[in-house]
Amino acid sequence: MRSAKVSVVMNCLNGEKYLRQAFDSVFGQTYQDWEIIFWDNVSTDKSAEIAKSYGDRVRYFRGDQTHALGKARNLAIQESAGEYLGFLDCDDIWLPEKLERQVPLFEKNPRVGLVSCNTFSFTDGGQQRLFFTRRKPPRGRVFREMLQGAVVGQMPGMMIRKAALDQLDEWFDERFNMIEEADLFLRIAYSWEVDYVDEPLAKWRVHGGSWTWTRGDLLPLEMELMIEKLCRLYDGFEIRFKGELAKLQARAQYYHALLDWQRGRRGEVRRRLLPYLLTDKRLWFPFVCSVLPYSLYFGLYMRLRYRARLG
Repeated sequence: MRSAKVSVVMNCLNGEKYLRQAFDSVFGQTYQDWEIIFWDNVSTDKSAEIAKSYGDRVRYFRGDQTHALGKARNLAIQESAGEYLGFLDCDDIWLPEKLERQVPLFEKNPRVGLVSCNTFSFTDGGQQRLFFTRRKPPRGRVFREMLQGAVVGQMPGMMIRKAALDQLDEWFDERFNMIEEADLFLRIAYSWEVDYVDEPLAKWRVHGGSWTWTRGDLLPLEMELMIEKLCRLYDGFEIRFKGELAKLQARAQYYHALLDWQRGRRGEVRRRLLPYLLTDKRLWFPFVCSVLPYSLYFGLYMRLRYRARLG
């Protein structure tokens, strides 16, 4: 039997609350040449029962133990047969035309390894926000821009050419919990082009249980590990990307500084940021504001960011 063109990777750990919404959003796609690789990360709720109720288009696998998300995704990818991969967490949603809009960009250009789209973030309370507003993500060979902080998309909106993964020594870095997605996208972009559909085609659910909100202390540490890895992977990286590397290091120090600030160590904030003020001029704002309590800085930052989004 011919393999499906697209493998949809769904990793689940006790995801019964939103799982049917996620499944229905895949089954409702206008493009139907897909399979679902459902990796059950040893759930104890009704996730397995729900997954199996959707029939043989869902290939169900259950791990022998609970793994971190990066490891669980790698295990699921090993079972995939599709030429292209999409990723859908069990609390997120795809809009009906997502695959129909994205797959042709791979077919049209064999040099494209990664395709993103715009997304909505949303809450159970009904709040919804478009991710890309005025500034759209870069397209083409964008590795250098990504090193400088350019974001190409959110995970529910991404698709990856399987051949791009096959060229890598590792897929998701299993050491990471905060940046495993950004790290993978960056390594793909080193050798492949990136494309983008300028439509919101997926919805990312925001809730307080996310690692994004509960383990922010991991972010700067993982960024430093990623920098070490990039320097090891690519010959002459420190020379060829000297300016971009400096900005990446500055960003890691900024996140360290934010943690110090939250803990009341304002002097440490200034010590961390001072060497990088000429590298990244955006650091002048937190450097000057570091005389204030963190809560006041955060309020000012969010207000300015909101105004920038409105244009």
